[in-house]
Amino acid sequence: MFEIEVKGEQRQEAVGACLALNCRPPFIVYLEGNLGTGKTTLVRGFLRQLGYQGRVKSPTYTLLEPYELAGQSYYHFDLYRLSDPRELDYLGIEDLLNRDALLLIEWPEKGIGVLPQADLMVHFTHHDQARRIKFEAVTDRGAKSLPELQKALANV
Repeated sequence: MFEIEVKGEQRQEAVGACLALNCRPPFIVYLEGNLGTGKTTLVRGFLRQLGYQGRVKSPTYTLLEPYELAGQSYYHFDLYRLSDPRELDYLGIEDLLNRDALLLIEWPEKGIGVLPQADLMVHFTHHDQARRIKFEAVTDRGAKSLPELQKALANV
């Protein structure tokens, strides 16, 4: 586990880019933090690093945005408006988990009991004019990603 502090949207996107370079499917990332802490900004940087050029928006109302990049599947979830974890079944969560995909899940606490365990948890908090971002490995796969991710983030 380690923590960094970043100031500004560009640096937050750079953190997402570093994450993209150090996490390969299959992989599950939980993004935890209050509204406005930069979870979707990090996802934007992640997707841009992989070559996505379109608009990256939070799937607050659709709950899920799929991306196919370089032959890999990436799924961005925003579960903020989820009223019952079983609603994830309607999104076909089981089918998505059976693919060689990477899932980025905002508000994962809303999916408790249905969501699989994260490989990596990313916690966001406000700190003065900056954001604190803590990276915590949950699985062996997550732990393997941390050393290179920490090294890459040292230059952000």
